[in-house]
Amino acid sequence: MVRQRPSALLIDMDGVLRQWDPEVRAAVERKYGLTPGTVLDTAMRWSLLQPAVTGQVSHADWMASVADALTEAVGSPELARAVVDECEIYRGAVDAEVLAFVRAVRANGIRVGLATNATDALDADLATLGLIGEVDVVVNSSVLGVHKPTKDYFQQACLAVETPPQQVLFVDDSDRAVRGARVAGLSAYRWSGPEGLPYLRAALAA
Repeated sequence: MVRQRPSALLIDMDGVLRQWDPEVRAAVERKYGLTPGTVLDTAMRWSLLQPAVTGQVSHADWMASVADALTEAVGSPELARAVVDECEIYRGAVDAEVLAFVRAVRANGIRVGLATNATDALDADLATLGLIGEVDVVVNSSVLGVHKPTKDYFQQACLAVETPPQQVLFVDDSDRAVRGARVAGLSAYRWSGPEGLPYLRAALAA
């Protein structure tokens, strides 16, 4: 396959466009006597997460399952629900440098898709964060019913940005997602921070 200069960008949400301050959640965990990291580790259990990011259950149902899993650690269902509710108030923050990059890419006529494993809460989060209209298309796994890093997800994401895989650049902070994108025929860049922006700008001439 001949690699071409990318004419479309797919960019991940969490860990790339949106950043999370771990201290916010850790403060809630300490308040309820939990070790920092407990809530995230519980929420990211694949048995709990997978149904939510493939649209089998709602975000609210996912959070209820996380609270159920935390009940023993905090001592009661009511306290577990309080932990989850307080953590849920914080919705992260937009990385201003990444957003500026996305805007520059789009200004150069390159289509940009937000390619994310997300729940049905994504649209509300985009509104809360002021991101509505900042990308050309949102490729939400819970809408598609398939998730990164499956080949089917990337095929559908390329269709969404109306660009063949060999002309799409994918950016994600997950090694598994990057490998999956490459298997599906996309160019892929493993995000580790804004220091990667000069390379991406050169790749996209943005």
